[in-house]
Amino acid sequence: MNVVAWLLEGDPAVRWQVKRDLLGGDGADEERARVGREGVGARILARQGADGAWQREGEPDWLPTLFAMQMLRATGADPAAPEVAAAVERLARGFRWHEELGGRPFFEGETEPCINGGALALGGYFGRPDAALAQRLIGEQLGDGGWNCEAPQQSSRGSYHSTICVLEGLLEYERASGASTAGARRRGEAYLLERGMFRRRSTGEPADPRFLELAFPTRYCYDVLRGLDYLRAAGAAPDERAADAIRAIEARRRSDGRWSLDAAREDVWDGDERLGEPSRWITLRALRVLRWYGI
Repeated sequence: MNVVAWLLEGDPAVRWQVKRDLLGGDGADEERARVGREGVGARILARQGADGAWQREGEPDWLPTLFAMQMLRATGADPAAPEVAAAVERLARGFRWHEELGGRPFFEGETEPCINGGALALGGYFGRPDAALAQRLIGEQLGDGGWNCEAPQQSSRGSYHSTICVLEGLLEYERASGASTAGARRRGEAYLLERGMFRRRSTGEPADPRFLELAFPTRYCYDVLRGLDYLRAAGAAPDERAADAIRAIEARRRSDGRWSLDAAREDVWDGDERLGEPSRWITLRALRVLRWYGI
């Protein structure tokens, strides 16, 4: 089948990234302008409360708020679009992390590196970069180059989950502010690459079999596609240490050229994709990672 044509039948959030990343950019701006008004982007924005937060029964408001904003960033919604800018302003003015998490405004973050990496990425992407949060995260980098939400009380070793969240945050902060975080990012990238993007450094075995499952949305969870897509977005040169991870992505391609959704992180995203079925989000991200790697 024509996989690109199938991708272009999807949500505006998928279509514009296909045009930008796979088709040279022609028509991408027009598609991006639809993201906040149609499809998943519009549904996310419509669910925001007047206080700037998102709500989900049985959960503290910070969880669905964080996940909604992460999904909005994944759509590539234009921060300058009026409907997006208004949502960001409501969040900045109205939301506060709970007192046990510091009680600060959303874009100033809370206490854990994995959550703060997400807050920093969102602040950078949506035009609210926070220098103090970036410096805090850089100061929390561990000796092995990674980050861990359990450090320093319980672990001196990095975590794949925390590390990818912080790396994405530092990259978005750098883009928004112009301040260099390259030293910390390079050490964090080395943490991933020295482990082949999914292995234990000590034994070479997969650190977690779920790292080889392709999930969307990712929330604060790591998988090889998320790690590789970060390296692509950061402009890193293809590295032979990522070769096994690339082969793992290739191995999951279906006979029709598409990729399936292996795992789903339930949140305020109302997707039309189902576990085990072809996923436009996974297929888009896999194709652009393989293109970056020269395949």
